[in-house]
Amino acid sequence: MGWWPDGPETVSTQAAPRSTAVPPPRGARHGTGPGPGLDPGLDPGPGPALDPALDPALDPDEEAALRSAAHGGDTRAAHLLGRHCARRGDRAAARHWWERAATGGNMDSAYNLGLWHETHGSPDDAARWYELAADAGDAEAAAGLARLLLEQRGDVPGARRWFEAAARGGCRSAARRLALICEDAGETRAAGEWHRRAAVAGDLASAHDLGFIAYTRSEDDETLRWWELAARGGHADAAYHLGLFLRADRDPEGAEAFYRLAAKSEHPGAASQLGGIALSRGDLRTARAWFERAARAGRIDDQRMAGFVCVELGDPRAAGHWLGRAAAGGDPEAAFTFGLLLIAERGDVRGGRRWFREAARAGHRGAAAELASPTAEAGRHGEGIASRAGRQDEGGRHAAKDPGAGPRRPAVVLPPFWDRPASPELVARAELTAAAVARRGGTPLKVADLTEILGTWDLVTRPPRDRAGALAWLAGRSDVPRDALAYLASVRDTLLRPGGAPWPTPAEVERVLAVARDLRSAWPP
Repeated sequence: MGWWPDGPETVSTQAAPRSTAVPPPRGARHGTGPGPGLDPGLDPGPGPALDPALDPALDPDEEAALRSAAHGGDTRAAHLLGRHCARRGDRAAARHWWERAATGGNMDSAYNLGLWHETHGSPDDAARWYELAADAGDAEAAAGLARLLLEQRGDVPGARRWFEAAARGGCRSAARRLALICEDAGETRAAGEWHRRAAVAGDLASAHDLGFIAYTRSEDDETLRWWELAARGGHADAAYHLGLFLRADRDPEGAEAFYRLAAKSEHPGAASQLGGIALSRGDLRTARAWFERAARAGRIDDQRMAGFVCVELGDPRAAGHWLGRAAAGGDPEAAFTFGLLLIAERGDVRGGRRWFREAARAGHRGAAAELASPTAEAGRHGEGIASRAGRQDEGGRHAAKDPGAGPRRPAVVLPPFWDRPASPELVARAELTAAAVARRGGTPLKVADLTEILGTWDLVTRPPRDRAGALAWLAGRSDVPRDALAYLASVRDTLLRPGGAPWPTPAEVERVLAVARDLRSAWPP
């Protein structure tokens, strides 16, 4: 029954599963003048004597005056009386008085009845009252009607019509909803116009979306403009994406400033980036604090990094906690290092080799080398965990042999494992692409896969060459067909300079990854 004064009441999930909350009833904006029976001392304009929003506890004389005026046909008095009843929790009486006011032409009451029926599970009645007010030019009622048509009936054309009426009437939320409908219909130009209306009116989510629309067209100035507007207004994702954009554009100082802005809103990606920045400066304690903040959000990469930093800081207990979580989440590098840690700190060779096997199955060469060696004891030949975790065997094949597991198995080809660092600019481009694809419900792309594609090209074309020269050079030095190399180059160009072609699909990414791995497998370490 908390529709009034304790705040919005959530719509029944049975009636409207996708609605969020219904706003509280509205005050009088379209009210008529005082009726003949209204006490002249009760001014019809907003004020403490008449407006229950300001004075919910009307004294008996004031309430009696409202009732007398309402019975005499004063629609505004009936509207205010209904609002007073709603505020004190008498919903049936509120509905009664609003119906009297609405049938007499008070559109605020018609709007409130739409809210009442939407709240209490009568969508058809809600639509009827909303439409009455919307036909009279009420923008909020038009938005409510559009929301019902879209969410209750799936009537996209009808919803679009009323969202547009509401947006043209100045309803910011309707402009945003209309923009999203246009995006889903592939009408990017119209979507941009409605997002722009909403953003200029203060909608930070639409400003964020405009940044992505501009990014997919390589309109750098517009990208910067809209993301900065949203970021400075408090939109954490916009601040983070602007940080990535600046990092991709080789502005690390600007990127760090916006990462810090996003981190104030507990953005885990920003915390991860700040951890990497601190690590690059050799500030291990600050790096640990940032990585652990990101790791607590369930980010496996940051759990691994928190574990690595804890190893360097000489805190094996914390290192084991974070590396164990990352290893259990499927991270091969964490599994390998966790195995080393178990052997070195606890003497648990069996447990360590178990994690080596997990890492080797995912293509980790160092783990496969440990399994193939006669012993697997950390500290052998004076090596510590950190140095051995960072050492990778660059060979493409390893014989996997587990002492006590029977005869030596034949050599196996490991799945490819990308174990080279990519430049921060390339990683930022990969993250932006993944975010752009997933923004409107697209099939997510893995940042690691996109980074591997970009990193492979960067690796095999050093020193940098122009595209045509690089293709000819690679074709002469590898067995990969030239058309496959051109395919890899084309996808790379799209990731680095969006707008020339659609974003790659997951299937296309898999095909390009296969080309990248074929190319890399024959490349010298």
